[in-house]
Amino acid sequence: MFYLLFYPLHEIISFFNIFRYLTFRSVMATITAFLVSVIFGPFVIKKITQLSIGQHIRKEDSATLYQLHKNKQGTPTMGGILILFSIFASTLLWADLTNKQVVIVVIGTLWLGITGFIDDYLKHIRKCSNGLTATAKLLSQLILGLLLGIFLYFDQNFKTFLDVPFFKNIILDLGYWYILLIVLVVVGTSNAVNLTDGLDGLAIGSVVFSAIPFSVLCYVSGNSRFSEYLLIPYIKGAGELTVFCASIIGAGLGFLWFNCYPASIFMGDVGSLALGGALGIVAILIKKELLLVFVGGIFVAEAFSVLLQVIFFKLTKKRIFKCSPLHHHFQFLGWHENKVIVRFWIVSVILALLALVTLKIR
Repeated sequence: MFYLLFYPLHEIISFFNIFRYLTFRSVMATITAFLVSVIFGPFVIKKITQLSIGQHIRKEDSATLYQLHKNKQGTPTMGGILILFSIFASTLLWADLTNKQVVIVVIGTLWLGITGFIDDYLKHIRKCSNGLTATAKLLSQLILGLLLGIFLYFDQNFKTFLDVPFFKNIILDLGYWYILLIVLVVVGTSNAVNLTDGLDGLAIGSVVFSAIPFSVLCYVSGNSRFSEYLLIPYIKGAGELTVFCASIIGAGLGFLWFNCYPASIFMGDVGSLALGGALGIVAILIKKELLLVFVGGIFVAEAFSVLLQVIFFKLTKKRIFKCSPLHHHFQFLGWHENKVIVRFWIVSVILALLALVTLKIR
């Protein structure tokens, strides 16, 4: 909004030329989202507490897990509403709203946020123990991925080739199979962040550490000089996604203010499904789908641990991990919750740096 309102005035007053620069608007988007989250956080926590929307820890799922987390019983949840409000408010103010990529990622994030909200609403307000069925959630994610895939496939400005990290001369044109890849990315990232959301600050901290390298990747992908120098695909208009990623960083840090151990609020599915999908859609739009394995390595490990546990148990009736997702396994080994969280964050930072290094190793 500010870009559309103030940048045209640069012809009259040169100061307004500052709104042209992505770096300025991205920094301001981070600060804005952080302030919105911190300022409105206490109000949101108070309202959610008044509505008795609290986390329910079920003893029947695991007695050991219940003992570890019973102190979280009743903690306000659905805090993802605060995160999404902060992201959208900041993006609305600082991004170029005529940019197609921004519109796409905002709609996709909102779609998954609504899906998560319905799930949380059924679980915590209507007291339906399981919320949305797994089939219903998966169907929502599949429809979004399919619609996005079809839209991008028929977009003449979008190419269906796959950018392969570490290699500059490998071009994999997937054709219509690219639609399937988009579906897999949307479904996979959305569910992976959802699975990671199990300890205070773990998911949102990891999201922030993933959004930082993606903001850099969006900036260089949308800059013809940088993309040519780094031998990566140039995506016209992708630089504007830097502002969106910056909003995720600011909103995430603001939410972490209240979500750090011991958490005063949890994000719920409304936050985890939306944030995971947002990262996945950004990766798709800048042709960095394969880099998700590095940037979101924590989320991949968490999702893979659940998949392995289920498959291995069905085949052998034995468990690979003491408990899945992976963060619970380390809790069962005796690690304090804070130790698990911080060490997972450290790994997230290392993976983020590794993802950025791939820009030069080609």
